[in-house]
Amino acid sequence: MKQAVRVRVLPTPEQAAALLATLHTCDAAASWLSGRMHADRALRKFDVQKRFYAELRERFGLAAQPAIRVIGKTVDAYTTLRANLRAGNYGMPGSDRHRRVGGKPISFRAEAGQPFDARCLSWQLGDVGRGGTVSMWTVTGRLRGVRVVGDPGHLALLRSQSVIGETDLVYRDGVWFLHAVIDIPEPAAREPLNGFLGVDLGIVNIATTSDGDQMSGSRLNHYRKRQLRLRKRLQAKKTSSARRLLKKRRRRETRFTADVNHQISKGIVAEAERTGRGIAVENLTGIRARVRLRKPQRATLHTWAFAQLGQFLTYKAQRAGVMVVQVDPAYTSQTCHACGHVDRRNRRSQAVFQCGRCDFVGHADHNAALNIAARGVECWGEVMRPHAAPILAAS
Repeated sequence: MKQAVRVRVLPTPEQAAALLATLHTCDAAASWLSGRMHADRALRKFDVQKRFYAELRERFGLAAQPAIRVIGKTVDAYTTLRANLRAGNYGMPGSDRHRRVGGKPISFRAEAGQPFDARCLSWQLGDVGRGGTVSMWTVTGRLRGVRVVGDPGHLALLRSQSVIGETDLVYRDGVWFLHAVIDIPEPAAREPLNGFLGVDLGIVNIATTSDGDQMSGSRLNHYRKRQLRLRKRLQAKKTSSARRLLKKRRRRETRFTADVNHQISKGIVAEAERTGRGIAVENLTGIRARVRLRKPQRATLHTWAFAQLGQFLTYKAQRAGVMVVQVDPAYTSQTCHACGHVDRRNRRSQAVFQCGRCDFVGHADHNAALNIAARGVECWGEVMRPHAAPILAAS
């Protein structure tokens, strides 16, 4: 399986200037190439490289391999854009937003990240310690002995690789990073012998398991509301100091949310691994487009990082060898797990579930998590049925 490892780069002022000039040149080249691709409707990498490779190198003074990486970055950006347009993430075909996004070339920020490969960047990490050095191509020449530091565990993973794949150079808030992608052995997923641990995702309770464990979202929601109030106050001032403070505080909420999601997903995976179960989660793809809310509630929905929590659950489960399945979330909050009765009136409030047929009373999120766990077992049975058929026939 693939894993991204981030290390921090500690360049000298001269090295930092060379790295910044490299980003500016590569991103300017990518923006120019994007305009040519859009005008000529050339989106396949083979066609782009055949048409524009020589001119790209001559115009921006790029070496051979960095020019290939610029072409790859630009083509990948258009591949992602077309996938988003097909998925309706920019509105339905024919809508103003769909036409606006698809009708203009992609532009790259002057300090957007730049991918490197083994020919452009090499690592010298040694045997022990928290850091090492890298040697990398820049527009001013090859930089050698650029210091890098990072988590000892991440550096050990990098040392274990004979060849490190694509590495992105990222400049953020005055700090330099290298994001390396490495291959690590993936444990074989164990068969869930004891069923599935159902996980219901929500806003009031970020996650509720079928065991009854609740991860409350009150702390996170309170933090988000406080950040929103602060942003409104600072944006209303329109002073230089307010703008500096806004810039300093940006991405703070994102980091806080990611930390909470890491803690929650780690606990869920550990419990599933300990009890020999798989994990069943709702498939919430497209929920923002489906749900209609009043204006005051929209900010809460659109800052709800359920996709990130699902990603964290998936990759942590893969590393632990725990099976993860996605189930249909339809009516899980309206269905009684005890008798199967479905009625929207069963959900008496956000927290209370009371079945109108068997009079079961319980927490609504816990009831939904039990339904998700049951659907996980059904989903697993459907997956395994084709494999079991030949065995039954042979016997």
